[in-house]
Amino acid sequence: MPIVKVIEVISSSDKSFDDAVKNAVKEASKTVSNIDSVYVKDFKCHVKGDEIISYGVICKISFRVER
Repeated sequence: MPIVKVIEVISSSDKSFDDAVKNAVKEASKTVSNIDSVYVKDFKCHVKGDEIISYGVICKISFRVER
C-alpha cells in the first residue's frame, strides 16, 4: 500500500487563479517527486483601486512517498 503525504503551499500569479495553481505545482515539483493531485483549499485576490493585481491560492499537494 503506498504512503501519501500532503503539504500545504501558497502561490500567486498576476494572470489568473489557474496560473497560480500551475505555479504551485511547478515550484513544489522542484523538491517533491511523485505528485498525484492538488486540492485548492482557498482563493484570494489583491486589489488596487478597482483592479485585481494578483491572484492567490492555498493548495494541498499530495504525493506518494518512496520507501
